[in-house]
Amino acid sequence: MKTAQSRWVFIIDVAMFGLMLAIAFYVFNRTGYSGLKTVVAIGIGISVLVYILRNLVSVVPVPKPKAERKRITKLVLIDEEGESVKEWYIESETSLLIGKTTSRSEADIDLAGTDYASLVSVEHAVLNRVNSDWFVEDVDSGNGTGLRSANESVTKKLEGGEPYRIYSGDLLYIANTRLLVK
Repeated sequence: MKTAQSRWVFIIDVAMFGLMLAIAFYVFNRTGYSGLKTVVAIGIGISVLVYILRNLVSVVPVPKPKAERKRITKLVLIDEEGESVKEWYIESETSLLIGKTTSRSEADIDLAGTDYASLVSVEHAVLNRVNSDWFVEDVDSGNGTGLRSANESVTKKLEGGEPYRIYSGDLLYIANTRLLVK
């Protein structure tokens, strides 16, 4: 829904473009004045370019600066009471498969022995590092992957095949199994 201010900005923009078109129509229908025609054409071109760039910049979301984030070094398996059960050091890795190790495949983060192992897919999710940033991606698992950002109370269900950036303090839900990102 548009605010009253954005409606007025739109009305003013339309009025300005109408005025520019009226000036262009007047100048280009007159004989002679080739220098004036060039100046008007350049002015209208620059105005349209500035308008487009201004609206593109306002549409692109600018990330808000966050507090200094700690580098991710490990994943911690958390039990029902919030206690650490197992840790995986991932600092030197670039890509990790989260799932269950079977005779046919091996998971880097093996959740086969957890309480909710029956809900974890063999290939459930993937962690990928790009430079110093980590991303999690659900691999079309049967029971889904969730992400709860640090200091938030809402868990977001991840879309399969879409990478999501993770930070230290975030909580990953692999089915009902919780992994704390540290």
